[in-house]
Amino acid sequence: MSGNGPDQALSIAAIATAVAPGQGGIAVIRLSGPSAVRAVAAITVIPGQQEWESHRVLYGHVVAAGGVERLDEVLVLVMLAPRSFTGEDVVEIHCHGGVIAVQQVLARVLEQPGVRRALPGEFSQRAVLNGRLDLTRAEAIGDLVGARSQRAAQLAMAGLDGGIQKKMVVLRERLLDQLSELEARVDFEEDLPPLNGEALLQELQAVRLELLTLVADGERGSVVRHGLRVALVGRPNVGKSSLLNLLSRRERAIVTDLPGTTRDLLESEIVLDGVPITLLDTAGIRATSDAVEQLGIARSRDALASADLVLLLFDLAQGWSEEDQALFAQIPEGVPCLRVGNKADLRRDVDVEAASVADVRLSAVTGEGEQDLVRAVLERCGALSEQPLLLALNQRQSDLAATAAEALARSEQVAADGLPWDFWTIDLRQAICSLGEITGEQLTESVLDRIFSRFCIGK
Repeated sequence: MSGNGPDQALSIAAIATAVAPGQGGIAVIRLSGPSAVRAVAAITVIPGQQEWESHRVLYGHVVAAGGVERLDEVLVLVMLAPRSFTGEDVVEIHCHGGVIAVQQVLARVLEQPGVRRALPGEFSQRAVLNGRLDLTRAEAIGDLVGARSQRAAQLAMAGLDGGIQKKMVVLRERLLDQLSELEARVDFEEDLPPLNGEALLQELQAVRLELLTLVADGERGSVVRHGLRVALVGRPNVGKSSLLNLLSRRERAIVTDLPGTTRDLLESEIVLDGVPITLLDTAGIRATSDAVEQLGIARSRDALASADLVLLLFDLAQGWSEEDQALFAQIPEGVPCLRVGNKADLRRDVDVEAASVADVRLSAVTGEGEQDLVRAVLERCGALSEQPLLLALNQRQSDLAATAAEALARSEQVAADGLPWDFWTIDLRQAICSLGEITGEQLTESVLDRIFSRFCIGK
């Protein structure tokens, strides 16, 4: 890793907690850097004989520029280097929540010389640059903050506990062992016993298979982290709203109903077996001259195109109709679809054609078949597996692991061609370099800036 990061000579400051009117009794403003203590001391009045010692909490008031008007009653937490999150002097000001008080305190902090507003993720970036945190753990912090389900939080904690780092270090060291053997043969082959090329190739391919497994798990983990967009389509009165209400009762997370008429797109966010699902209840797609309805239909078509999965509902009691087939034909190519036969409670003697068309049969009223539908949704989107998901790479890490696996795959061709040992080292070095980028062993400042720019400000 090169460089010392952007403006590390300056202290940085930001609000580290969520801020909203009337929400949150406490807000935290965090500072990190060489002037953090001096800046906070300059804007606070600390009564009595309280000492500015490390890992002490001080009581006082933040005062306005004149030094008389009190802006807020605060607690000040001091954490001196290197015993802090960033490895620098860190000071936290715990003030009242809401909006006005915390913004007034932050403004006073930013008025102090040597202090600037923090960039997104800059506290975590400084922790990595100062050796207080490895890159995979820092990324796991971002995943934990952004977790939309309990399962996503558990995956983030596995990364925060060092699971990804440990795995990548082990795999990289295995490749480094093989590289050292190869380089020794390149320079001193006459003085060393012959190298077993077959055993070497087996070890490289064993590492490759482990990387491919991690990539596959990363794809499953991406679904858990980012969720799925599932569009509900069907003719009028087939039970789309009933199904929406049924599923929304399961492990409800955040539910947001967009206001409007029934011609609008209705979204509900739920969690199904640990996977965040955004349900899109679409307007009916049909030919119409009504301008408002045309707008709703256009939104429905956009929803279909952006969906990870389409649930096409039809009435089992009426069977699969030409209108249902016409809707099915309008689903964009490449978008997975489940044909869901609804109202199973109304008719038990479903005709053979309707039964064969339905991928899932259910009753949105009684809940019959709900578990089958949930399983089918997760299975169709690749989020279901018999193996528990204990560790999941993020997209950056998965891309680098895939690159390493591709490099190792090329060693098979090198072996088949019977090329000298120095040709083997080319692809092996690339694989080692890719794994080093995952752990942070080999990174540039520009890559770090891109990684942490996705973090929230204050973390």
